[in-house]
Amino acid sequence: MKVIILAGGLQSSINNDAEGIPKPMIEIGGKPLLWHIMKHFSQYGLTEFIVCGGYKVDMIKEYFMDFYIYESDITVDLKENTVQIHKKKTEDWKVTVVDTGLYSATGRRVGMVEKYVAGEDFIVTYGDCLSDIDVERMIALHRAEQKIATVAMAKPSGREQLLPLDADGKLRYEQAETPDNDLAWTNGDCFVFSPKVFHFLTGNYDLEKQLFVKLSELNQIAAYRHTGYWQAVETRRDLAEAENLWNADMAPWMRSRDEEAAL
Repeated sequence: MKVIILAGGLQSSINNDAEGIPKPMIEIGGKPLLWHIMKHFSQYGLTEFIVCGGYKVDMIKEYFMDFYIYESDITVDLKENTVQIHKKKTEDWKVTVVDTGLYSATGRRVGMVEKYVAGEDFIVTYGDCLSDIDVERMIALHRAEQKIATVAMAKPSGREQLLPLDADGKLRYEQAETPDNDLAWTNGDCFVFSPKVFHFLTGNYDLEKQLFVKLSELNQIAAYRHTGYWQAVETRRDLAEAENLWNADMAPWMRSRDEEAAL
């Protein structure tokens, strides 16, 4: 199963770089946020990624083109114009980076990479969100429910828009009201889709404002409730908290470094 990462938004306002960089390229522990997201999914055996870029997409392309160099120790002989790689380390990933435009809506970006999905169920996630979602369980739920879409729901931290749930706890995007109580959930920014979804992704379509409303009306949307760690990295405070977790080797979205070294 392939993982589509939506990484096409405008420049990040989190860092102090005057020129700006794509938000998924903001670093945590010396690694881009994008790497952390991909690392989480690869722990579940998902190693094929499609990155939907937009703003400064060439920066993302260059990162993966030079990934082997970034991850290794090298000696550059300037006189002889040679490069010697000493510590050879990389990831078992296949990454497709696609320029999906600066102003494309989320559904439009997904629709533009249909040819890379090859008619299979696939995952879509955002390039600025960290979590410890159990991807294996979410996929299992999606297959059991046999809906066109499965949406991960997470517990809100206080500033997120709440999801519209009916009295039975089912997602009802077509209704306007959202719960204001302990049953409240927010969008976990992670979805599993059937390839049938591409029939709906025509034009400059938005996933949440248009697609999910339509699928909800058709009873073609399932909900996966995630009660663990979930954090959209939207502010400098969010970034600092993620950095602190990483430095303490307590990042919920990753195996500990001791576990990683033992593999």
